[in-house]
Amino acid sequence: MSRLRSARGQASPYPVYAELRRLGGVVPSPWGGGLMVTTYEACNQILRQGLWITPDAGWRARQGSRWTSPASTEFGRMLMVTNPPEHTRQRHALGNVFDRATLARLGRAVQSLTDRLLERLAGQLRDGEADFVTDVSEELPVAAVGTWLGVPAADFPMLRDLTHDQAYAQELFPSPAQLAKADIAALELRAYFTALVAERRTSPRLDVLSSWIRLWDDLEGDQDLADDVVRRLATFAVMAGLETTSNLLSSVVWLLASHPDQMRRLRADPEAVPDAIEEVLRFDPPVQVSTRIASRDTEIDGTPVPEGQLVYVMMGAAHHDPDCVPDPDTFDTTRRSRHLAFGGGVHYCLGAGLAKMEATVLLRAILTRLPELTVSSPPVWDARVAFRRMLRLPISVERDAWRHVGQHPLMSREPECEIH
Repeated sequence: MSRLRSARGQASPYPVYAELRRLGGVVPSPWGGGLMVTTYEACNQILRQGLWITPDAGWRARQGSRWTSPASTEFGRMLMVTNPPEHTRQRHALGNVFDRATLARLGRAVQSLTDRLLERLAGQLRDGEADFVTDVSEELPVAAVGTWLGVPAADFPMLRDLTHDQAYAQELFPSPAQLAKADIAALELRAYFTALVAERRTSPRLDVLSSWIRLWDDLEGDQDLADDVVRRLATFAVMAGLETTSNLLSSVVWLLASHPDQMRRLRADPEAVPDAIEEVLRFDPPVQVSTRIASRDTEIDGTPVPEGQLVYVMMGAAHHDPDCVPDPDTFDTTRRSRHLAFGGGVHYCLGAGLAKMEATVLLRAILTRLPELTVSSPPVWDARVAFRRMLRLPISVERDAWRHVGQHPLMSREPECEIH
């Protein structure tokens, strides 16, 4: 498992997962106390069945050690790891936050943001090399979710950095230094959103935060309780909207630039872009490992699992399970991809539609406006296992391709949104 943290393992963890699958569909974790599940059908079953619960705040408080750190405690109260009936109550109250009307409205903002980012990127590429991660995939998600929430644009860079640091608390093998970063980030995020919610309560606006305050005032009947729920929801929205989506956007460019025949196919047939996004999510999912707990005695693939047993759902391994996906190690945008990238069951990701919309808008714009995009050198990855994160993706454009750039009407259009 330590090989997954190495540079080679980060570049491609899937050979390691293949070795793990050969040990069996259910494997005891080498650090003890858990079971690793590696097959697609078993992972899918665990994520969808109600008998499997998440490690919420109550469970963490009973474990001690790193589970009770500030970052872990804060994360344990987020919607993604809350269990029924509280999870049911909050999801029912929120409804479909990214319905068609909301996505259509956000789509216009995301298109404008994308145009501006690619215009700036094109200017840098004319001078040579650029870093796609820093210049685009780290910028677009935080701007999209921040705009939706009503967060001040000047705060986007700070929220981006704090979110990345906080994610270390959810890793399988965090170092002491990473855990310390996560704790500091969690406390700063708590302070930031506490102040922001208080400001919106004093001066309401026509934004999501203000509407949530009104909603939870009615549900809780207590302003302090309402503010605490809204703070946690806002923090969760930023964390979920940035951490995974930024890596999805980076992987889209990396995988397609590494498979120029498929890039050419998409350029000829832009209607195939949504299927390509699904294959990226299948081939290299942003979340590689999720955690569940058996709420009662059960079994997985014939292996007895006692109540309270911690299980690691190895989505990265499951997505390359040859019993589910033909030729799984081949990146093929023509296939109808099955994946668990957004989870399943009651914990299916609230922002799945937003993430896929951002990736679709961005990829279509790249196909039109950045012909012959190439990767100058292999990407650099953070030393993570559960949450993939690309740190750098050096890109360039072939010199003779620049005759096409600038002819698209968007290249000369005045941007509607400012990027910070």
